[in-house]
Amino acid sequence: MEASEKPDLWDNPEQAQELMQQISNLRDSLQPWEDLRKRLEDLPVLVELAGDGEEPELEAELETSLAEARKQFEKLQLAAVLGEPYDAANAIVTITAGAGGTEACDWAQMLLRMYQMWAQERGYQVELVSSVDGEQAGLRNVTFRVAGPYAYGYLKAEAGVHRLVRLSPFDASKRRHTSFASVDVIPEVPEQEEIAIPPEDLRVETFRSSGAGGQHVNKTDSAVRITHLPTGITVSSQGDRSQHANRRAAMQVLQARLAQRERERRRQEIEGLRGEKGEISFANQIRSYVLQPYTLVKDLRTGVETSNVQAVLDGDLDAFIRAYLLSSAGESK
Repeated sequence: MEASEKPDLWDNPEQAQELMQQISNLRDSLQPWEDLRKRLEDLPVLVELAGDGEEPELEAELETSLAEARKQFEKLQLAAVLGEPYDAANAIVTITAGAGGTEACDWAQMLLRMYQMWAQERGYQVELVSSVDGEQAGLRNVTFRVAGPYAYGYLKAEAGVHRLVRLSPFDASKRRHTSFASVDVIPEVPEQEEIAIPPEDLRVETFRSSGAGGQHVNKTDSAVRITHLPTGITVSSQGDRSQHANRRAAMQVLQARLAQRERERRRQEIEGLRGEKGEISFANQIRSYVLQPYTLVKDLRTGVETSNVQAVLDGDLDAFIRAYLLSSAGESK
């Protein structure tokens, strides 16, 4: 603050603008805490008035104020732990069906829907980048982009293997099946960090989209596959009718994966960025979703659980995400 009051501040306009932006960001960060402090200062007065019993409606007002204050605190508490370098970035999510055959492919599609609904509730945008259909149903693999403030910061809590137990709709005998799918989450690379890729390092191919998208998509070579020759990394995009848009989306994913590769090379700086890894099968899951013989969703990392499985499959993930992020923040201290 003292630097902003110096008379020669604007002798260097770029430095001055950067300083003023930092001050503005600090004020924006502190103001919600100040608002919460004022809200809490008003509560003792309500407690005293409600305690007299002369105005019953004040008790309801007190309960509402307490609930709002608690909700505001939890939101600020979570925002405080999202301070890692890429937490504010958009997220690129890949779901891959694992052990379980058709069941696993169907489970991968259920997970896609779950994250779409979670994102929709938050006002985030979801853009399908690529997908590979299962042989009978569901998806063998799907990659999508989630755009919104701190999308990666929240969704990194979902990285790992997810296990489903249910009566199979694909089994004529209606036996109970267990299936698995992995969720991989990486941050989208900010423009200022994009890696320069020489054109000769890329092999670009076009092909006809095999997924849903209408007659136009299936009759033209609108889908794009890009291979980075030095690393062998291959990405594809078929989510748009425009070949140009698909190429742009594929390049975004390639940039993210190359940046991730570089961050992994400097592991001491980004330890744990991708979350837990392992074979997509039993004993490696981070969360279990049980529909039969009872209903339960349990996160094996934090112990958070709920019997309302349908709500979770409809995108109600905040309790799991919050518990994991707070737990991880505590472990890193």
